[in-house]
Amino acid sequence: MESVRAVLVDIDGVLTVSWRPRPGAVEALREIRDAGFAVLLVTNTTSRTRASIAGTLAEAGFPVSAEDILTAPAATAAHLAEHWPGARCALLNSGDITEDLDGVTVVDAADSSTVPDAAPDVVLIGGAGPEFGYAALDRAFGHLQRGARLVAMHRNLYWRTAEGLRLDSGAFLAGLEQAARVEAEITGKPARAFFEAALARLGAGAGEALMVGDDVESDVLAAQRAGITGVLVRTGKFQPEDLRAADGTPDHVIDSFADLPGLLRGSARR
Repeated sequence: MESVRAVLVDIDGVLTVSWRPRPGAVEALREIRDAGFAVLLVTNTTSRTRASIAGTLAEAGFPVSAEDILTAPAATAAHLAEHWPGARCALLNSGDITEDLDGVTVVDAADSSTVPDAAPDVVLIGGAGPEFGYAALDRAFGHLQRGARLVAMHRNLYWRTAEGLRLDSGAFLAGLEQAARVEAEITGKPARAFFEAALARLGAGAGEALMVGDDVESDVLAAQRAGITGVLVRTGKFQPEDLRAADGTPDHVIDSFADLPGLLRGSARR
């Protein structure tokens, strides 16, 4: 661990649950930053902007700003600008993330059948919520049949709240892919490009970084495939059966984020 100088951290289920800090998380993040590690919070959260997330975390005592956060929507905006500049996007998402989709052209998918110029080039899937009803999913299916590309911010099947696990858009995404016989381009975790963008933000190489998450596949093993040391926490959406069924083995497994300073102690590089 002596080579580690950068730490990537998932938020939901690791630092917070329903945006309330987990025990010891604030103190652990402060200790890690004080020890000289570069820190970036990397999240598939699609219900809030980076500024909103930073404000909520700062109010809870976490030493972070918007510049310390990379979200799936922000990564999606960069992906679309590079690969599909000017594309018209039909967005299906729960929450207002317009600020993080800078430069993305969002069209009203409901009007595209009567306004040909509004027909989307891309069906863009964010996080699930009440908006994911039959009518919206059927419209998305129709756009895909007519040739629109499918881009998704993540494949998360569920996330942890104070009331328990809640269904996420990955479950709907799988249905759209099968029905329309297409494969989505993923822009958030577990996409390798997402981790590479995070490393570029910190100016660190993969061998100098560590990723902490509660999702063994999307957070930890995906990071390890990108050459990053993976640390799984037994909090949030973590379930023992997921670890047993995983496609690989995490480099480290700890009980909570509060235990991370102990794992890192002695490896700080200022």
